[in-house]
Amino acid sequence: MLFFFFFFFFQAEDGIRDAQESRGLGDVYKRQVSTQSTGTPHVAAMRIEKCYICSANVYPGHGITFVRNDSKAFKFCRSKCHKSFKMKRNPRKLKWTKAFRKSHGKEMATDESFNFERRRNMPVKYDRDLMGKTIKAMKRIEEIKQRRAKVFHENRMKGNKELKEEDTKKLLADNVHLVKSARVRDKIESRKQAANEVIMEDAV
Repeated sequence: MLFFFFFFFFQAEDGIRDAQESRGLGDVYKRQVSTQSTGTPHVAAMRIEKCYICSANVYPGHGITFVRNDSKAFKFCRSKCHKSFKMKRNPRKLKWTKAFRKSHGKEMATDESFNFERRRNMPVKYDRDLMGKTIKAMKRIEEIKQRRAKVFHENRMKGNKELKEEDTKKLLADNVHLVKSARVRDKIESRKQAANEVIMEDAV
């Protein structure tokens, strides 16, 4: 009796999942076709959801789902994100979320590769060839996205090395008495003296 209960429960759950909207290449995880007793094809779609807090991938059978009173479902990848949601934290104000990083210019916010992850209202019947092409396209899109993210990071970090060297020189100049090596101390003193001379010339 217990076996039949679980069987019908999961059948009903699949029917509810199929009634949802279809998604793009980045969200489709697996599709399979089965024939019911009526003979009509039954499409079961399994999707990769996004965490509401940190925007991480939530794979089928993983994560936590919270359904609000207005029937809106929120997906969470782990208990940390679920607790943050219950504490009413804003994802844009948490430094470890993608929403914060994108809003502060630390990651790409607009790119053509993001269009493949948008939700689409086009239910697609299972096709083996189409599934193979979709998986290849997903891998190719991920490679392009990682390459563009790397270029974006290099451009963002450009110039930080020079600023760090200047800060180190200033720290050494302000704390010369802590340097034990006489050669290094003389070098810092000469550099500080040269900088003061340049400032005096500019003032004149």
